[in-house]
Amino acid sequence: MYINDQIRAREVMVIGPNGEQLGIKPIADAKTLAGYAGFDLVLINEKATPPVAKIMDYNKYKYENKKRLKENQKKQRESNLEMKEYRLSVTIDVHDFDTRVRNASKYLEKGHKIKVTVRFKGREMAHVELGKDVLMRFASQVDAIAEIEQQPKLEGRFMTMILMPKK
Repeated sequence: MYINDQIRAREVMVIGPNGEQLGIKPIADAKTLAGYAGFDLVLINEKATPPVAKIMDYNKYKYENKKRLKENQKKQRESNLEMKEYRLSVTIDVHDFDTRVRNASKYLEKGHKIKVTVRFKGREMAHVELGKDVLMRFASQVDAIAEIEQQPKLEGRFMTMILMPKK
């Protein structure tokens, strides 16, 4: 974006600080108008014929743009945080299993998705059906508030399942 003396066009369509069109003016007149108003002349669209320039406070514009970008990034981060992973094992104890179910239930009630993973160690790979049983038991425990989005799937040494809250 070009401002004030960086603008190379001979004539520009000038837009005032309140959005009103001031017409096509030579660049020197446009800079003078911006100077009297106490603002900068900012080239908005250089590809138009004639190029469009607006009289505005450029620093304020940059600040608001930066603020808007930060807000968008924050919203994007929040949407990416919606997945939480719970890791189980084939030989998980009853109490540990119940604790993970309770924590997952709280997270699901907030409206977030969860990923439940079972890791197979050593010879447990020969009995992947036991891992699937653990995942299905987990799903049945949170059945009142969640439904299965992705069925249990084996990927290497891990079997994963994704649960999402019921609407």
